[in-house]
Amino acid sequence: MELTIFSDEHFMREALKEAKRAFDADEVPVGAVVVVNNTVIARAHNLTERLNDVTAHAEMQAITSACNFLNGKYLNECTLYVTLEPCVMCAGALAWAQTARIVYGASDTKRGYNLIGNKILHPRTSVKHGVLAEECAQLVKTFFQQKR
Repeated sequence: MELTIFSDEHFMREALKEAKRAFDADEVPVGAVVVVNNTVIARAHNLTERLNDVTAHAEMQAITSACNFLNGKYLNECTLYVTLEPCVMCAGALAWAQTARIVYGASDTKRGYNLIGNKILHPRTSVKHGVLAEECAQLVKTFFQQKR
């Protein structure tokens, strides 16, 4: 049996599917998936409105789901794909989970963790940004344009 290796774009499209679910639920459209060994083990999107919980970001939901799947608290062999740059809260949680790799689409110039520098992440975490950035950004822009 031949193993298919999927690209970062493939998994970001999976995260975009989650972001669209959030959009359809009138949540800020951010989606995330956690991948280990080329397999999605967790899917999540923002649930802050539905749960009345400001901490219910896509990344936080994905971390919890992935840790439950793995039956452990560390994601040190996992990649998180998220459509928008994580905020400081989510970056801190990703650091505590020792996430191996973070791939995000659009930058968040107002609330992204890079505003304070990326020293918040675990030292062994690698980051890739800009994957399908236009698609990711457009979904957020459309959401907020409809709110005005």
